[in-house]
This record gives sequence, structure tokens and C-alpha cells, in this order.
Amino acid sequence: MKLKLIPVLVALLVSSTLLFGGWFMYRGYAMESPLAEIIKHNNGVEQVETHFTNTTLRIDLKLTDEASIREIYQSITTEGASLIGGRTIQLNVDNQSSPAIDAWWSKALFNIAQAMETKQYADIPQVLEEKSTVFPTLKTSTEMDNVNVYIRLSDGKHHKYIILPRVSATVGVWPNE
Repeated sequence: MKLKLIPVLVALLVSSTLLFGGWFMYRGYAMESPLAEIIKHNNGVEQVETHFTNTTLRIDLKLTDEASIREIYQSITTEGASLIGGRTIQLNVDNQSSPAIDAWWSKALFNIAQAMETKQYADIPQVLEEKSTVFPTLKTSTEMDNVNVYIRLSDGKHHKYIILPRVSATVGVWPNE
């Protein structure tokens, strides 16, 4: 029996299109869109992009000044739990930082790293407040949950968000810094 090449290729093309098209539509409409809507309902969220893989969920965020990353993370893990499954969540915040904020953060980082390593989380707001005396227009805020420590640095026009996992990475470097 001799198979004809054209009908076999057409059948392969149609079945592949249906299979992969269906998968991408399912992922877009049943997973990514509902999760993006959950995130957008949080105060201060301007833009959201979600990227699902088999093991991780990467969420790219653009935030305004009144955003609380802790509240956003909490809503993702509670309201979006059925969509996330067992995936690891990775938040990437679009920082509108300035060279002055970055330089200040690099000077404060040693003390913050020490507080994180020794699990003295209550020292973090105090360290930030002490270090901010050299940068009077800098406003700092810290929040914490059972997974991360969230730091926000702002001088009015520029802001930097830092998410530090409470379980340090094996190499000793925080992945979201």
C-alpha cells in the first residue's frame, strides 16, 4: 500500500494545528487571563504579564506608588491557587530606579543580607531607617509574609522593589534582586 504524501502532510498539519492551537488557547484563556485579572484587581497594578512553564510561573509587573507587593503576592497564592498548581512563583517588578537609589541600596545591602542570614527580620526596617539619613528624600517601607520580605525604596519620582526570599538561595544570592 502506497501512501500519498500530500494527504498525509495535510492531516499532520491539521492535527498539529488543532492540538497545539487548542493547548495555547487553553493556556491563554483558562490560565493566563484569569490569573492576570486576579492580579489587576490589586491596588497599584498598572500592567501584568504572566508566563507559565511546567515548573514555574513568571509574573512581570508594572506598579504604581500605592502598590503593596505583599498583598499582590498573597492574592496570587490564595485566589490563583487553582491556576498555579505546584508551580514556583517568580515576581519580576519593573523598577523605575535611579542611580542614586541603586548606589544607596548597594551600601545598605550588607546589613540587610546579615539580617536575612541571621533571620533577624525585625532589624531590616531599622537598618533601612538608619541608612536613609544619608538620603533624606528616600522613603523606605518593608513588609513580610511567611515566604518573602518585601522592600520598597522611593524618592518620589523613582522607586525600587526588592523581594527577598526568607529561605536563602543555595549560592547565597537572592534571585529577585
